[in-house]
Amino acid sequence: MGTEFLKIMDHNDVKDIIKNIPIKRKTERIPLKEAHRRVLAEDIRAKIDLPPFNRVSRDGYAVKAEDTFRASEDKPAKLKCIEIILAGEVATKKVEKGTCIEVNTGAPTPEGADGVVMVEFTEKEGDNVYINKGATVGQHIAYKGSDIQKNDPLLNSGILLTHDKIGVLAAIGIGEVLVFKKPKVVIISTGNEIINYDEEMEYGKIYDINSQTIANAVKSCGCIPIYSGISKDDYNDIKNNIKEHLDADVIITSGGTSAGGGDVLKVVLDDIGEIFVHGIAVKPGKPTIVGIVKDKPIFGLPGYPAAALTVFHVFVAPFLRKMAFLDSHKKSDVLKLKISKRYHSSRGRHQFVLVKIEKGTAHPILKDSGAITAIAEADGYFEIPKNVEMIPEESEIEVILLESR
Repeated sequence: MGTEFLKIMDHNDVKDIIKNIPIKRKTERIPLKEAHRRVLAEDIRAKIDLPPFNRVSRDGYAVKAEDTFRASEDKPAKLKCIEIILAGEVATKKVEKGTCIEVNTGAPTPEGADGVVMVEFTEKEGDNVYINKGATVGQHIAYKGSDIQKNDPLLNSGILLTHDKIGVLAAIGIGEVLVFKKPKVVIISTGNEIINYDEEMEYGKIYDINSQTIANAVKSCGCIPIYSGISKDDYNDIKNNIKEHLDADVIITSGGTSAGGGDVLKVVLDDIGEIFVHGIAVKPGKPTIVGIVKDKPIFGLPGYPAAALTVFHVFVAPFLRKMAFLDSHKKSDVLKLKISKRYHSSRGRHQFVLVKIEKGTAHPILKDSGAITAIAEADGYFEIPKNVEMIPEESEIEVILLESR
């Protein structure tokens, strides 16, 4: 059952192919309290005016501004306090000429008042209040609808619901929002030598690493990972595992992608789907597969953990973030650093080199893609074009972080 690579493709061509894979987004309505860092799937208009009433914005006294004109410390205006109201309370009396009402921040502006004097500029003796600084019309009053008016546009579909946006929605009384569903991503590890981490180790076996690393990388892309278990290097086992999970949005496999006699993923996909990519001119990650089965994108990653993680970040993560509608909300994750030592690259292949960042310097990790500790040490990676043979020591490079800091 030996196979050959269909065609080794340039990494930019592969990125273009992945970009053009159709995406089907689904929506769901969820409680506002569960909406943090979800992506809004509808335009929101204000249900009410904000503020919903003329609101006092400072502690002090609601007055008729004309009663305080020319007031000063030397010649204060004298007014009679006829009521005291707190936030949440409503005045029962009207401010008439020569009177005032004591108010707290957030309280409705009493009828008849057109300005508020801050308490710092007053003195009170019994019911008499002495105003030491005149008020202007509208002073310290937030008028109804001055922030936003009912039916005005508030938030647009596609916006990331951060804590501040959620606060705005709460302010207009919205308890549920329509958001894009988090895509479900099935993760399948393949290989006769792979066992679960809770099984007893046997000679010739290795623990399944990729399902854990890829699952958490999937989460960071705003998707929900679904672990499907381990498939042996067996045509029916892999085929059945894929077909059982076609209700998911994306399928990711690791292992079983190279041209060796024991690798059957290509054969399975030839039978039940379509292959777009089988072989990329990159290091690591040459045996990567990209295809589709019944409208579901499938990414076949290499089995070596460092290679699988690198290919995921370079090719798969941007697609998942786009599917989750997070691509436009991605934080900057590129650092310009100096490389600690000269690095010789592989000719003819675009290379991704894992690095460890220490004291503001990028240290290349000189281990092959089968070394488990490579992914434990790595903070990010940098790229070397296929026509560049060597990166001199202390050259400035762009390091793409594996996790945003």
